[in-house]
Amino acid sequence: MTDISARKADHINLALQPRHQTGASAGFDRVRFEHNSLPQLDLAEVDCSAVFLNQYCSAPLIIGAMTGGCEHGEMINRHLVEAAEQCHIPMALGSQRAALESGLAQDLRRWAPNAILLGNLGGTQLQQQGVELAQRAVDSVQANAMIIHLNPLQELVQPGGDRDWRGVLEVIEQCCATLDVPVIIKEVGAGIGPGVAQRLMDVGVTWIEVAGRGGTNWASIENARVELTREQAIAAPFIDWGMSSADLIPVVRSQSSLLGVVASGGVRHGLDIARAMRIGANMTAIAQPFLQPALESTAAVIEKIEIFREQLRWAMFLTGSKNLKQLQSAPLVSA
Repeated sequence: MTDISARKADHINLALQPRHQTGASAGFDRVRFEHNSLPQLDLAEVDCSAVFLNQYCSAPLIIGAMTGGCEHGEMINRHLVEAAEQCHIPMALGSQRAALESGLAQDLRRWAPNAILLGNLGGTQLQQQGVELAQRAVDSVQANAMIIHLNPLQELVQPGGDRDWRGVLEVIEQCCATLDVPVIIKEVGAGIGPGVAQRLMDVGVTWIEVAGRGGTNWASIENARVELTREQAIAAPFIDWGMSSADLIPVVRSQSSLLGVVASGGVRHGLDIARAMRIGANMTAIAQPFLQPALESTAAVIEKIEIFREQLRWAMFLTGSKNLKQLQSAPLVSA
């Protein structure tokens, strides 16, 4: 097993442990809908479908990026992508770096020829190897869009992580100009604030996944892998670093009505999806809650998706919202 594969396997095992889920709230619980005791709707007519990348989705839900390049990675991704295809929702791949470096392309299309797939590479990986790596990642899975993830805190905590972030914005600009698919920029748990969001929009980014604190804590996971006490001591004050997802979404949304905003970082059920959509998201992404089902079967992932979808529909029903457009203007009350 390579060093990268071993690290990815550690990530899976640690992400399943509750202690590596951020203790702080993502803030979605502060978003409270006014209860509509006269919804004047039949639940059967509540439509939670969405359009993403000009394609139909049965819900505004993306299976978030999780894993790639480890022993269980192929099985996990097969269960996830088969469920994504059957349920008509997009799936984001974990980092494709390991697969591309090993020459073993992730042939997910043999399991899901019609799924909406989002490729994924790190910003510093592209800074080091150039736009050609992004094109290879897109081509290897026939991706519908390319995620470039930004994770400076995780890299600082990670032994041997990338410390030189010069030129990352410039390579993002090059990707936006040259790739034949949309570019989505995401964080991994510390959030994308308004300052960075504006810089990204200025270079041509049209989709941002805020990925604030409140979900899986990658700083905590990487710190658990560190064996040197000195490095753990340095990292300790930064384990809860970052901005909450629910605080970021309306601010980033206010910067541009044309920007696509994906809410992630602590979205844990269908009511959170409804809350995120109400405060400005176009889509939501959920990762960690799918990890255990993905270790089991495609059917287990499908069941989890169906639960989230039905929870969203209940929230819509209880606010008198027949569709997502109505949900986005549903009345709120003070928390």
